[in-house]
Amino acid sequence: MIRSTLWALAGLVLGGIVHIAVILALPVLTGGGVWAQMTALGALNKPVVLPAVTAGAPNPLQLDPELAYAVCQIDLRAGPGVVAGTLPQAFWSVAVYNRAGIALYSTTNRDGIGQMIDLGLFNAAQTRLLAEQKLDIAEGLLIVESAADDVYVVIRLAPPHAAMRARYEAQLRNLTCGNIPS
Repeated sequence: MIRSTLWALAGLVLGGIVHIAVILALPVLTGGGVWAQMTALGALNKPVVLPAVTAGAPNPLQLDPELAYAVCQIDLRAGPGVVAGTLPQAFWSVAVYNRAGIALYSTTNRDGIGQMIDLGLFNAAQTRLLAEQKLDIAEGLLIVESAADDVYVVIRLAPPHAAMRARYEAQLRNLTCGNIPS
């Protein structure tokens, strides 16, 4: 009886170890997750509009078919980043993520920003230079600090009608996304 209990307990512990090892290994085995998918899109320092999700088609990023999306990767080692432009009156949101997919910052036009987005992305060293007034930036730039140098930005627009989707996607393509010119 005791021997059977010990074997069962050992099996549970071993099963738990294997379970944890598999969960921790999955991002490595799947090719890096969202960051690798962003890199494959060629979204470094430019907005890339994602194709619309269609019914019955694969949707690996779990995108809402009613929204138009653009993504942009920024390497803060090359200097502070910026996402700027004019967005439509309809609902929109902007979120900044690190390489691991953890949200660093998010805002919507419901926060009183209006149609203009002017977001500055800085790593800790650049924020320090900014505080010491050793970096010149445009007035009104919304500052977001990142602990990591690799970030990506997701911009979402909600066209009120399907017929307006192409125009909204054109506005996403016209955004400025990349490093602030020095």
